[in-house]
Amino acid sequence: MLELLDKKDFDEVYAIMEASFPETEIRPREEQYALFDDRAYRILVRREEGNTAGFFAVWDFPEVLYIEHFAVDGRLRGGGIGAAMIGELKALSDKPICLEVEPPENETAKRRIGFYERNGFFLNPYPYIQPPISAGRDAIPLLIMTGGGFIDEAKFEKIKQLLYTRVYKYTGV
Repeated sequence: MLELLDKKDFDEVYAIMEASFPETEIRPREEQYALFDDRAYRILVRREEGNTAGFFAVWDFPEVLYIEHFAVDGRLRGGGIGAAMIGELKALSDKPICLEVEPPENETAKRRIGFYERNGFFLNPYPYIQPPISAGRDAIPLLIMTGGGFIDEAKFEKIKQLLYTRVYKYTGV
């Protein structure tokens, strides 16, 4: 069952984050921790035998639930925990869910997209560039996946603007 992360357990989640994502896709620890000050940001964790098995770092906006980071502890992958977590998150939210993925240009990205598709997400065809997540980081070409169906270009643009302004604090749009 997903539960709200207690801030004192943040380092355990951040260790999984560092092991699961390239440096260009995560903020430095202090910046990531500071996001707890934003009411829209939260981390949901799933525990197995008292340890963090996986987590979602999400932005809960009125119009959409954005999954910024989702990872399962590397020692536990392949056992169905990730799919179960997605099911739990969908049950908790009555709004559309979206996330970013790398384009399907390598086997890892293709497997990740396939995982999300098997769990009810759709890969939208619109070009998208993730602004730098932190100073000194690069912008990254990604794609947006949405739960429950494809979105039209107008809805995509609204989501993109929301992510650019609220999540990435990007003003160059």
